[in-house]
Amino acid sequence: MSILGLKKKQPKTFKVKVITMDAEMEFSCEVKWKGKDLFDLVCRTVGLRETWFFGLRYTVKDTYAWLKQEKRVLDQEVPKDSPITFHFLAKFFPEKVKKQILDEEIFCSPEASVLLASYAVQAKYGDYDPNFHKPGFLAQDELLPKRVLMQYQMTADMWEEKITAWYAEHRGIARDEAEMEYLKIAQDLEMYGVSYFAITQNKRDTDLLLGVDAQGLHIYNPNSKLNPNKSFPWSGIRNISYSEKEFTIKPLDKKKDVFKFYSSQLRVNKLILQLCIGNHDLFMRRRKVDSIEVQQMKAQAKEEKARKKMERQILAREKQMREEAERAKEEMERRLFQLQDEARLANDALLRSEETADLLAEKAQIAEEEAKLLAHKAAEAEQDRQRLEVTAMKTKEEKRLMEQKMREAEQLAVKLVEQSERRLKEADHLKQDLTEAKDAERRAKQKLLEITKTTYPLIAAYSAPPAPPAPPEAADLSYDSAPSRLDFKDSDMKRLSMEIERERLEYMEKSKHLQDQLKELKTEIESLKLEEQQQQAGVYSLRNEARGYVQEPAYAPHSNRNSAYMSQRAYFEEV
Repeated sequence: MSILGLKKKQPKTFKVKVITMDAEMEFSCEVKWKGKDLFDLVCRTVGLRETWFFGLRYTVKDTYAWLKQEKRVLDQEVPKDSPITFHFLAKFFPEKVKKQILDEEIFCSPEASVLLASYAVQAKYGDYDPNFHKPGFLAQDELLPKRVLMQYQMTADMWEEKITAWYAEHRGIARDEAEMEYLKIAQDLEMYGVSYFAITQNKRDTDLLLGVDAQGLHIYNPNSKLNPNKSFPWSGIRNISYSEKEFTIKPLDKKKDVFKFYSSQLRVNKLILQLCIGNHDLFMRRRKVDSIEVQQMKAQAKEEKARKKMERQILAREKQMREEAERAKEEMERRLFQLQDEARLANDALLRSEETADLLAEKAQIAEEEAKLLAHKAAEAEQDRQRLEVTAMKTKEEKRLMEQKMREAEQLAVKLVEQSERRLKEADHLKQDLTEAKDAERRAKQKLLEITKTTYPLIAAYSAPPAPPAPPEAADLSYDSAPSRLDFKDSDMKRLSMEIERERLEYMEKSKHLQDQLKELKTEIESLKLEEQQQQAGVYSLRNEARGYVQEPAYAPHSNRNSAYMSQRAYFEEV
């Protein structure tokens, strides 16, 4: 056998390893397989329904590249390793789905909206950290549909609190896993993955909507995209065809009527048919019985997923223990710093207490010396007090005598006042008598003048020859009566005037004598008051110095009696 005739047999298969977020799987692939064949096998193994968001990524020359589905796997620049490693990841993050939910193109309940928002936050920010994610960190993110925001009377802070509560529950989930969970929840929504087309039925221009999704075909009213009027599941469709703008759906049950509708353009029917073929093909693939190899790979993937989950749990527990240890360390450091501060404060307090003790000892010594000095002053004050008591006893005797003199003076003043009042009354009577005497004198003078005028002719007659004698009774009555009456009134007036003058002089002498006595008594009272005030001031100053008492007001004995006496004296002087 010629060596040249020997040809190395080319392998008919090659091995690949696909790493998902949950597990690692190995497949044996045919050489002729395209990227689509490998990708479909992975999707069937993991049970993924919405496949167009994902892809297989590999590393080449320190860069990332995505496996193309229309080319053979080995014809691409994949690594030459065995097995070839691929990563099954989300090739396109579901921003379009997120936008459709926020724009309300896909109906989503408030509860599902909050849950989806929490996964979107996990995919964007990673694990929740209360020290970093402060209240208000989601203020600039659009996370909920406007319909949900308007449905409940809740503030933005309240919505953020609800989202954050769910977000904190996702701790430990990677960002890719958060995206996958977002898609898993989104694909269960009623309107998710549905492509809508405007159609008419029976050429009557009845506006309808055709929905194509992974479950089948659905007919909707334009105003209601949630509840279809009629549905044709893929398992119940026998044939789909179109002729120009007419589209025909034949049910598997021949007893049911064929459903026909019309589209606006021919290319729309082509697009509808392509979507129907693709979704029907995926529907049939998902319902195929897995081969033994695929079942083994699914079991392997399940075990790998369980192992990865266990590793994540261990990692999360270690991470938690590490965080707790770090927190304990920080607490110990904080406690150490606190104890150091407390020790420093205690040391400062000890130094201050020692200084205070020295100061108190010095103050105690000063206080003791002051106490001795005060005791000496107290003894001196006691001696002065005893001396002042003796002096006060003498002063009291003198005061008693002075009070007796004052009472006698008051009695004398009362008597003088009474005498003055009596004299005033007598003077009034005398004045009245004097007035009457003056009136009588004036009348007598008037009478004398009249008599003189009547007797003047008689005097002239004496110088003439004597006239015949008059009757004796008339002569005696006309001549002798007036002179005798005039002499009597003049003597009374003189006598009264002399008596009044004499009494006035006596009254002036007595008044002067009484004023002199009152002045002497006032001088003695003032001198006694001054001495008493000086003595009391001395006593109070000694008491204040020895005992710290507050000086009391000076004692003013017999103040009412003195004021009464002074008022009587003023009245007497006025009289």
